[in-house]
Formats: sequence, C-alpha cells, structure tokens
Amino acid sequence: MSTTPLTLQSKNDRILIIDDNPSIHEDFRKILGPADVKLAAELDADEAALFGETGDSSRPWSFQIDSAFQGQEGLEKVRTAFAEGEPYAVAFVDVRMPPGWDGIETISRIWKEFPDLQIVICTAYSDYSWDEIAKSVGNTDQMLVLKKPFDNVEVLQMAHALAKKWQLTQIARRQMEELDALVNQRTVELRTANARLTGEVAERTAAEEALRKSEERFSKAFHSSPIPMVIQQLDGKGCLDANVSFLELLSAERDAVLAGTTIWWADDATAAALREKLAARHVVRNLTTAIRTAEGEDREVLVAAENLELGSIPYHLLILQDITDRMRLENELRQAQKMEAVGRLAAGVAHDFNNILTVILGNTSMQLRNPHLDEKLSASLQQVERAAERATALTRQLLAYSRKQIIQRRSLALNDVVEQTVAMFRRIIGEHIALDMQLTPDLPPIFADSSSVDQVIMNLALNARDAMPDGGKLTLATVQVDFDETTRAGNPEAQLGPHICLAVKDTGYGMDAATVARIFEPFFTTKGPGEGTGMGLATVYGVLKQHGGWVEVESAPRRGTTVRVFFPLSPEGAAAEPRTAERLPAQCAPTNAITILVVEDEEMLREFVSEALGALGYRVLSAANGRAALEVWAEHQNEIDLLLTDVVMPESISGRELAHTLVMDKPDLKVIFTSGYSAELIGTDFEQEKRHAFLAKPYLPDRLAQTVAAHLQSQPAMTASHTPVLATA
Repeated sequence: MSTTPLTLQSKNDRILIIDDNPSIHEDFRKILGPADVKLAAELDADEAALFGETGDSSRPWSFQIDSAFQGQEGLEKVRTAFAEGEPYAVAFVDVRMPPGWDGIETISRIWKEFPDLQIVICTAYSDYSWDEIAKSVGNTDQMLVLKKPFDNVEVLQMAHALAKKWQLTQIARRQMEELDALVNQRTVELRTANARLTGEVAERTAAEEALRKSEERFSKAFHSSPIPMVIQQLDGKGCLDANVSFLELLSAERDAVLAGTTIWWADDATAAALREKLAARHVVRNLTTAIRTAEGEDREVLVAAENLELGSIPYHLLILQDITDRMRLENELRQAQKMEAVGRLAAGVAHDFNNILTVILGNTSMQLRNPHLDEKLSASLQQVERAAERATALTRQLLAYSRKQIIQRRSLALNDVVEQTVAMFRRIIGEHIALDMQLTPDLPPIFADSSSVDQVIMNLALNARDAMPDGGKLTLATVQVDFDETTRAGNPEAQLGPHICLAVKDTGYGMDAATVARIFEPFFTTKGPGEGTGMGLATVYGVLKQHGGWVEVESAPRRGTTVRVFFPLSPEGAAAEPRTAERLPAQCAPTNAITILVVEDEEMLREFVSEALGALGYRVLSAANGRAALEVWAEHQNEIDLLLTDVVMPESISGRELAHTLVMDKPDLKVIFTSGYSAELIGTDFEQEKRHAFLAKPYLPDRLAQTVAAHLQSQPAMTASHTPVLATA
C-alpha cells in the first residue's frame, strides 16, 4: 500500500479507463474530454447543487484520459503515474475484461497499493450483485457503480464528484499527516519536557531532602549545643528560636525571648553596633561585651554573629560564650602573679632593712648603756630606737606578706586561738561594736604557727573595726569545709580536701570591686595619712599562703565585708598543748678563751657584731664571705669554738655550705645562723638541722649575747637531742 505524501495539485483531472472494449474508451473521451459551454454550465449547476459551490461557467471542464485494456496494464499505469507524481484521481473499471483479471480483481489489486484511488465500476448488474462486489472489494465508500448503458451527465457528475473527493481525501490525508507530525513533535517535546521536569523534580526532591537533613542536623546541633545560640530577627525585636543553653544563660523563659520582651544586652549600643555590622554583611567574631540576665546579673560574654537565611527569610545568628568565670580566674591569676612579684620585692627590701636596722638598733642600744650620756643625746637616741623598732615591725610584716618569715607550725585548736585573741583585742575594738562568736565545736586541729594565726585574727578584727567608725557588729565564725573539683572551680587558689574556715564579718562601709582587687597589695590603704600602713591584709594574705591556705573576700558598698581564711588540717590529728614562752638562759660569763668566727658580707653589720661580742669579752675573728672564712679557718681551726654566719652571702659559698664544711672538719663546732630572710630561702630542710641555732635580723646586742651564751651552754653538737634555740625578733 502506498501512502507516500504527494505534492498536491490545485485540481487533479487525471482519469484512467480500464476496459477491454476500445469503443468504451472513445465514449469516455468524448464525455470527459474537452466539454462544450452548455454542458459545463449544466455541470456547474449540478456541482453547486451537490457541494454548495457556484461553478465557474467561464472555465470548461476537461479531464486527462488514459486507457488500459487489461487489469494488469491498469495497475502498472497507476504505479507509473504515482511514481511520476501525477497520480490518477478516478478510474473507470469494467467488470468483465476477458482474458485476465476481471474488474473486481483489478480493483482489489489496485486498492492494495493505492487505496485513495476513486473507482467507478461499469456493470450491467447481471454480472455481480452489489453484495458480491462489496464482499469482494470491501472499500465501498470510495466506489460508485455506473450502469450500462450510461448517461453522459451521470458520467461527468461521477468524474467531477470523485475527483473532488480524491482531492479532499488528499488534503485530509495531508492535514492528518501534518497533524500526526505535529502530534509527534509535540509528543517528543512533551516527553523531553517531561524528562526535564522529572529530572528537575528528582533534583528538587533530592535538594529538599538534603535541605531537610541539613535543617534537621542544624536543629539538633542548635538545640543540643552547650554554647548559647539564638536566631534573632533583623530588627532585634523578636527571635525565631533560642537553644536551651541560651535560655539558661539568661535565666529567661522561651516565650519571652521569642516574643522579644527580654532585653539581654547590658548596653543598648552593643545591639545597635551588631545590627549595623551585620547589615553591612560583615561577620562578627570574638566581640567582648556584657549581657544582663533576667535576674539582673551582668555576665561577660564573647559574641559571634552572622547573617542567616531560613526559607529565604533573613535572620541574625548570635552565638554567645560565657567567659565570666574565665575572666575572673584570669584576673585572680594576674592578681596572684602580681602579689608574688610584689612579695619578692618586699622580701628583698625587708632583708636590706633588717641589715640596716640591726646596725642602727645595735649601735643605739650600746650608746644608751653609757651612764654618762648627755640627757639630750640620750633622748634623741631613744627616738631613733623607737623609730627603728617601728621599722622592724614593718619589715616583719613585709616578710609575713612575702611568706618568708620563720614559722613553727604545729597542731592548733583554732577555736582556742580565736578565744584567746578575742580576749586580747575586745577592749581595743571598742564598746560601740557588738561582738558575736559562732564557733563550731569539736573542729579538727589546724596545722599552723600560733603567733601567725594570732596576727591574722588581730589584723582582720582591727580592719573590721576601722570599717565601722559609727558602730556595728563584728562576727567571728569557724566551720569545717571540704573542697572538691566542683566547689574549687570558683577559686583557683583553693585546695582540695577538708579545711577549717575562719570567717570575719563586719557591717561596715564595704568596698567596691576595684578596691577589693587591691586590698592585699602592700601599703595599699583607704585610710587617711598617718592612719595605717596598708600592711594588715597584705600580712594576712602572706601568712595564709605560707601555711598552704588562702583568703576569700566578699564585699559591696554599704553591705559590709566578709573575709574568709582557710587553714589546712593538721596531719597529726590532735591539737598540741599550749606552749609557754621559752626562756633563754642567763648570760654566761664570757671569756676570751672562747673564739667566735663572724662571717657577714655587710661591712657595717660585721663591725657592729664584732664590736658587740668583743665588748662582752669574746675573742672575735671576722670574714666578709665564705672564701675569706675558709682562709681564716685554715689558720685558726683549733681555736674557733662558734661560727656566727649569715645564711645568704656572695662568692658562691652560702652560710649553710660554709657551716657544713667546717663541721665536717670539727664536729663539735657550734653554729648560729643569722639572716634577714627566712627558712624558705635558707632551705626547706633547715628545720631538720636541730643542732644549730638561728638568730633573725634585726637583733639588739642583748639578744645577740643571750643567743650566743645559750648556744655555747647547750649540749655538744654531736649529742644534742633537743630543739635548737630559734630567736626571732
């Protein structure tokens, strides 16, 4: 079957006559060939009646007639015409065409290849019935029957009608083909669009799934993060969300934060500056500022902020890190480092002062012994002596602050020490101050020096008294506390384990934070000129540090002050019996048969000691340093009975090293150490050297004489079993 599209002519007038009778061909040519005007008019009228169109009578009707005398010839002509692009529109086929194919078979074969060809069967109805014809060819809607003999007009009408039908069929076929092509094109386009949309849907689905997972991860990270975070609207008047850490930091309710009724910036300028930077598309990192919680507490935070879009809606993501405790710890560390540096300076100053004061006090005391001294000169020297004694007390406080004073720790019942000290200062604090003692009974003993604890209690009490000039209440309380890692976190100086706390609380003026930060600095005071040295709390700080404890201060203006000091428990587990002051033996009768080697790098002090001991009748040899002392020892080893040496000396040989060397040569040699420093610089194991004595600077001639005499009268060094005489001025 050939359905190849053809280039349509404006009108197809080609007709094929298939009949074995040549006369029939002539008849058709006469009828369908060149037409006369009258016949054309009749045909136009008939065409108008049939098709509703007005014919053009000026144009004569004529067809191109081709002839075939057998069915096979007719099929070949149809094929040739179609191949040349000039197909036949109508074929008149005779039913009987012997020999060969009859009309019915011819039509069947033609329609198998060219189904659009319009067919007119020429028959006398005696050949085949219509049913037989329809049954044989089937396609009866493209076939007309022309009864023989036929009428000319009828032939023309059939030719015109079927030619027109062929033309319309081709137009319809072409339109259908164009429609099919358009449908195919649109189908391809729709399939392409559908594939594209399917891909886009898949991509969007994947993107939405990735977004969902991303938002889910963000939500989980946001809400479970220990770092406070909040998603805030651009105008700062409300929030989209806030995590639990943020709500805990502010101590605020979620609804209040989201509604924007909670203002957390301590300074409104911070919020404005953040919005301005973020509006300029800047990222904020490590901005240090302060927030105010719902409870009114100000806390230091580090702020990071950046722009964030959620569902195409812009927000600000704020991340806060609470650094309040870190800042406080850093400040406390800096304060501790500063105190340590000042303490070292104070110790050095105290050492030099002690050397100078020893010379001043010694020479003044020796001059005051002269019974023939002028009265005015005696009065002046007494003023010098009193001033030197005040300077001595000050240097002692400096050493206490710098943790370089000599202490003798033992087990003490803190409640007993508090009661004894309170009995001494009760009158000093005045009747305008009410005293309240809240001492927890049966406390474990502390491991401390009794005089140092007295000094701590006295200084704290006097400091509290001065803070309440118009009267108030002074409370002393003791309690046992136990520090673990959690409770220790608030104070880097705190130590783990059980401690005894002594709290001294007053109802005085109180102090602001800036003052509290400086109260332990030596010579810092809020009192007027001449009203204090500023060493009271500095001494407390030094004593507690030297005992392995620490101090905490809580104060605010018009709310009073509470100072808590913490002492470690005694490892001995029981408090020692109170000691009575040890008496020095009476001064022995000096004799020049006793030789003393004095080693002191300070020239004036060395001369004073040598003169004072010489005035007592001792034979004195002196040396400025350890190397010079070894030279003297090499010459007078058998003569020297006692070594009096400074502990810290130049020339790389210390007093201890010198004493060790000389005792190795002469085991029964008596040794007295003297220093303006303390056992901390002398050595942590100095307390183990019980065979030697220690004389702290500054000292008076009488103290020097008593210490030397007592040590000379003590048991021999190799058999000594008692604690040495430790003289502290």
